[in-house]
Amino acid sequence: MKADKELREHLVKLMRMGQAYRPASELLQGLQADEAGQVLEQLPYTIWQLLEHLRFTQYDILDFCRNPDYQEPAWPDDYWPPEEAPADQKALDHTLQQIRRDLEEMVQLVQDPKQDLFTPIPHGDGQTLLREAMLVAEHNAYHLEQVVVLRRLLGASF
Repeated sequence: MKADKELREHLVKLMRMGQAYRPASELLQGLQADEAGQVLEQLPYTIWQLLEHLRFTQYDILDFCRNPDYQEPAWPDDYWPPEEAPADQKALDHTLQQIRRDLEEMVQLVQDPKQDLFTPIPHGDGQTLLREAMLVAEHNAYHLEQVVVLRRLLGASF
């Protein structure tokens, strides 16, 4: 029982970040819509596209974990937005809020002792809640670091 609780606590810390690098809230602080939509030569995506991809993918993983009627979106078209920039600051803020909200829902799922971390998800092909939580953490860290690099290239300082 103690090991299960500790594992869940480690997963939560991993998903919320802030141990090996700064939390997402700090990395995204002050982000403006015009910055999010700037195109940098030689790069195939903008900050907006990365954030929308992160939002969509994180929700997709959460949906997979809790929805027995889950339908897999089409890769890669459904996972990457065609728009280079948000419509406005409100759209960007909504995406950032949704990323935080869905992450906290994933955290709640992992913290629920009724959710077995090791039992395969019934409608999957061997995936477990443990694997999906680690996938959220890894995927978010990877793309948030890309956002940090783009922000630095655009002149932001951290």
